[in-house]
Amino acid sequence: MEVPEITPIPSEAKSGTTVAARRFKVPIGFRYQQLSLPFKGRVGVGMGERIFWFKENPIMRMLTRTVTLALCGILFLASSASAGEIAIAVAASLKEVMNELTAQYQARTPGVAFRKNYGGSGTLAKQIENGAPSDLFISASPDWMDYLKQRKLVDPASVGTFAGNVLVFAGTTGAKVAGMRDLPALSRVAIGSPKSVPAGEYALEAMNRSGVWKQLEKKLVMARDVREALMYAERGEVDGALVYRTDALLARKARILFTVPEALHTPIVYPVALTAAGAKKVEARAFLRFLHSAEAKKVLARYGFSVK
Repeated sequence: MEVPEITPIPSEAKSGTTVAARRFKVPIGFRYQQLSLPFKGRVGVGMGERIFWFKENPIMRMLTRTVTLALCGILFLASSASAGEIAIAVAASLKEVMNELTAQYQARTPGVAFRKNYGGSGTLAKQIENGAPSDLFISASPDWMDYLKQRKLVDPASVGTFAGNVLVFAGTTGAKVAGMRDLPALSRVAIGSPKSVPAGEYALEAMNRSGVWKQLEKKLVMARDVREALMYAERGEVDGALVYRTDALLARKARILFTVPEALHTPIVYPVALTAAGAKKVEARAFLRFLHSAEAKKVLARYGFSVK
């Protein structure tokens, strides 16, 4: 093995100190011999970015072997943990059902761990574009999946439909609200921001197609994701919110006041895909197969999602 050039030990250095190796990444556990005076006979052990120096003697020789073995063991365990971890970026409206699905999968697949990231689909897509670790992406809109596909950040062969949903209006208001045309009579209505939240895009479509957008424009409260919009309704900070049925079913105070006709917006589907990195991981591919299984579809249906 070729020994890389190292930064000489500074003259004031003492045994047991560390010095930076500025010109290269020091191989972990590699032993370096210091031959120049006044520190001739000292050895160093590579620690990743620095070298730990000490006088050469039998005890220190044993210490270098111990340190080297310990470092190798730590690196092995770290790589093993990373290998069994699946990072998922999932639309906020899927949080509860995904928590149950991942728990089921872990119970039947020992050694697998999940790193979960829930949020607005647009926000998640931007994070993936900016390099956030992710093996699997589930969006609440095909638009954001297409966004990543165009940038070659998802595996096109793995793209499929995970589930479907329905848009509803939920709130705690005592006013009579039976349809979209009743919304202008309310004071405030919450929706997810259409710029990054698919539920907000569907809500905007429904308002435009039903002809109430202009009357509601100044009464809208924008939320970061669909869960935040529902939270405003739960607290009574708004009269109600246009959210997914599956979210409204989880509400404690807000109740579903009406279902938005599907003809007023594009179909609500959740596309799923492996990212470019996830497509190379056996664990991620196996988890995607599980998400398309009959077992997973039963769980989705129980939470109110439509499945094919």
